[in-house]
Amino acid sequence: MSSEFAELWEPQPGWLNTASYGLPPKPAWEALQAVLGDWRVGATSWEPWDESTTRARAAFARLVGAEVADVFVGSTVSAAVAPIAAGLPDGARVLVDDIEFTSNVYPWMVHADRGVEVVAAGTDKFVEAIQPGIDVVAVSAVQSASGTVLDLAAVVAACKEIDALLVIDASQALGWLPLTVEGVDALITHTYKWLMSPRGATIGYLSPRLQERCRPLQAGWYAGRNVHGSYYGPQMELAPDARRFDQSPAWFSFVGAAPALELIEQIGVETIHAHNLGLANEFRAGIGLPPGDSAIVSASIPGAEEAFAAAGVRAAVRGGNLRASFHIYSTQADVQLALAALKGLVKT
Repeated sequence: MSSEFAELWEPQPGWLNTASYGLPPKPAWEALQAVLGDWRVGATSWEPWDESTTRARAAFARLVGAEVADVFVGSTVSAAVAPIAAGLPDGARVLVDDIEFTSNVYPWMVHADRGVEVVAAGTDKFVEAIQPGIDVVAVSAVQSASGTVLDLAAVVAACKEIDALLVIDASQALGWLPLTVEGVDALITHTYKWLMSPRGATIGYLSPRLQERCRPLQAGWYAGRNVHGSYYGPQMELAPDARRFDQSPAWFSFVGAAPALELIEQIGVETIHAHNLGLANEFRAGIGLPPGDSAIVSASIPGAEEAFAAAGVRAAVRGGNLRASFHIYSTQADVQLALAALKGLVKT
């Protein structure tokens, strides 16, 4: 990473936990501080803050190759999946990974009373499990627990073969892994991880065919065709595109999200991808693992959590394994600090 961009973050050494939350770049942090100052004294109305929602929506669309008209905004992944799940016919079958993060599992499972069935397959057998009888495939582009990168092209092809809907949770992928919405019906991401934004801003793509199948159950004034004309009364005219699925945005979360997403565009996802994988694979080599294709490294190292805590390295434990994650602000010094902490615990 060039010094031009490196200076936009000031992380304390040893932050290897972007898979839990990302660190805001300077433009996002400063934008957020400015609006918090305005809020504190009532210096402005809210409309200027809301311009960030428009900017974030457009930046997301560019990042994933979508039309802005097919992009909605919201609060959480589970809330974004809920209208899709509610639109399924009784008795539909949904395939998930058996370690899928539950924001992309529970919204389907709560419809069990009307016969919606959720079935799970292991990560290594997932593509094979996409067989006739499956109506929806709901899966993460990168698994939170293991860091496994989905073979999206193979999943898209398998779903097309049986005409199954494909719903992708991109929360652990978008921002470092190149992704597009080609062949996907929904691609939804929270922005507080690899997109380095405040928690509370979720953005997603809905294919036109999926928009037709879903009811905008969370529609409010912000989903109106004319937002400022939708404040009062029983006259409802919703936006004709994916914006009718908008939830009223958390202004300050999107104020931080817009400059962060635009910075990712400026740096380039391919550049970030190369940087992250370089560090992740340096770490993998140091703990005796072969090279991988993920910015998230999961490994069983007894005693690692305590060793990291003693050394000031912040990572996570998921599924009983150590999980270290590397992003654009991570450095070789972070890798070496982590490996030094693990010295004596791993055999290389």
